[in-house]
This record gives sequence, structure tokens and C-alpha cells, in this order.
Amino acid sequence: MRRQEGFTLIELLVVIAIIALLLAILMPALQRVRKQAGAAACKANLHEWALVFVMYTDDNDGLLMDGYGGGIDGTWIGGMRAYYLEPKIRVCPEATKPMSEGARGSFAAWGVFGRGLAGDEPAWSGPKIEGDYGSYGMNELAYDTPAGAARSDHRWRTVNVKGAAEIPLLFDCMWYDVYPYDTDRPPDYPGDVAKTGGAGEMKRACINRHVGFANYLFMDWSVRKTGLKELWALNWYRGFNMANAWTKAGGVLPEDWPQWMRTFKD
Repeated sequence: MRRQEGFTLIELLVVIAIIALLLAILMPALQRVRKQAGAAACKANLHEWALVFVMYTDDNDGLLMDGYGGGIDGTWIGGMRAYYLEPKIRVCPEATKPMSEGARGSFAAWGVFGRGLAGDEPAWSGPKIEGDYGSYGMNELAYDTPAGAARSDHRWRTVNVKGAAEIPLLFDCMWYDVYPYDTDRPPDYPGDVAKTGGAGEMKRACINRHVGFANYLFMDWSVRKTGLKELWALNWYRGFNMANAWTKAGGVLPEDWPQWMRTFKD
């Protein structure tokens, strides 16, 4: 009788084991490549936002929008809507699922406004914000708010300022803005980004979206990945203490940082 050709059970098991081993070796590398691609696409989005801000400020004598006085239209989301056509550039590719669909933590997007939980809506909820979502946030103290507004002396108001390369404008964020203080503490754990309302909001921007880094657009229109520990050494507002307790100049020690941040680059 002619012997039937084919694999034995042992041979099949060996092949499966080899494939499983190769996948185990390759998966971390593939994940790193995917994350690198996501970070690169995120930076590309922020370069587009640089162009949007340039067009807006060129048309407004270098001034930024006026903030919350005009509702959503006073913020970067609505104030520059006529200058960008594709809402998806508001979204980092690593954080596309919005809170209204159950996302939480560093990789969540804010919104979708108008159809989420009440706690995930801004104070001016209404028809003008229906459908807005994103995963970038703006430095709230960059706004050109009217005279008499809170912390008026801290506001940058215009992009025509000295040291613009160290002033954060738009960045990876868990909410659409950040109201920073130089006394804000870092998050105690990944995802500790509660909307704190006027204190501790640096947590919104200190998120581990790109393996110890976040992507930042600065007022000189440069875009760079920025270490999470570096955030406290940036010049967030007029009078910001750049030698605060969370900087080397202020005497921070490695053990001062929360455990999850201690391995990140200074």
C-alpha cells in the first residue's frame, strides 16, 4: 500500500509552538512600532494646529481667543473652527475613544459633548457644542480674557512674547484645557486626571500617552515630545515659578516623584 503523505501530530505541535514563540518575540516590537507611529501622527496633528493658530493670530493682531466669556466659541475648539475643516485633527491617534463611550484614563478623549454623561460636559452644554470631541487641550492662561478676569496678570494673551519656545499652547491632554499653578502636584497614579476645577489641573496634561512623554505645541510654533517631569519646568504663565518644588532648581529628589513616574527621564 502507498503511504499517505502528511504531517504527524507531533510535527504540527512543533510548528504551532514555533509560530507562538515567534509571535511572542515579535509582538513587543510591533507594539513599539505602532506606538511610535501613533506618536508621529500625533505630532503631525500638532504641526497642523500650529498652522491654524498662525492663521488665527495673524488675523487678530497676534492675540488669542478670549476664553470662556464667549462659551465654546471663545475657546480654541470653537474660536478657530473656521480655520480647520477636519475635526479629527483634535484627536491624538493614541486617544480616540471619548468619555461618552466609556473611555477613562490617559488614553481617553474628552466628549462627545451633547451626548455624554452630565459630568463630562462643560458648563455651557447646549446645541453649539453638539458633537465636539478631542484629546488635546490648551493652556488656559494663554487666552486673551477680558480685563478683570481671574488671574489677569498671569495671562499671556498674545503669541508675541519673549521665550515663546518654552510656553505650552496645545498638547496631549485629558480635557480641552488646563488651568495650571506652579504648586500643582503630579498625578499619584496613571489616570489620576480628575477634572479638579481650578487647582491641580496639571494632572490633565501629565499623562503617559507616549511612554513617558507627551507631545506639545509651543508658542513659537515648534512641536516636540516633552518629558512628563519636564512639564513643571515650562513657563506656563506670567510669573510661573520655574524653580518650583517639582524641578531640579527647586530641589526635587528622585523619591519625591510618584512611583509610576520615577523611571521617566528628567
